[in-house]
Amino acid sequence: MTSIDVLSKDPVMRRLIDTHQPVSIGGSPLYDALIGSVISQQLSESASTTIYRRLKELSPITPEALFALDIESYRSCGISRQKASYLKSISEAALNGELDSIEGKTDDEIVEILTRIKGVGEWTAQMVLIFACGHQDIWASKDAGLLRAARKLYNIQTVEEFIELGERFKPYRSHAAWYLWSVVDSK
Repeated sequence: MTSIDVLSKDPVMRRLIDTHQPVSIGGSPLYDALIGSVISQQLSESASTTIYRRLKELSPITPEALFALDIESYRSCGISRQKASYLKSISEAALNGELDSIEGKTDDEIVEILTRIKGVGEWTAQMVLIFACGHQDIWASKDAGLLRAARKLYNIQTVEEFIELGERFKPYRSHAAWYLWSVVDSK
């Protein structure tokens, strides 16, 4: 069964499939996905996009360049001191080869490797699994946007209910998350 077959069994998801762009997961370089995910922490899509664009205009998005960037340069892009230190930690990990061993690991192993880096928590690691690694069955139960969309579309009130909702979309929960994000991002 394809992701569309599985998701279409749910009438709400069927409507989302019919009215939004097709799913696009995977394909982002790992380092870029980490940087973008940290920038996106606790920000709206538009705010994080603007900040990422400013950073990209200021500096190449490479471990060497971002590690060498001073905190005030990060601040000029709208990045807090704390997030700037996280971006430097990610850059240092990349320069030290800590990200090289990700390929071929399980979801749990990747989360364990990534969360050793200062500033990378479970949510950030899950975003990397979806947008860089292209893993099909990630359900970010702590994502505020997904919870908002589920509340609106499914009358979900708790994280537990949200986790239960995700069970119906296995093994394509990343795809279901994509469609739920499309509801949040279309505003």
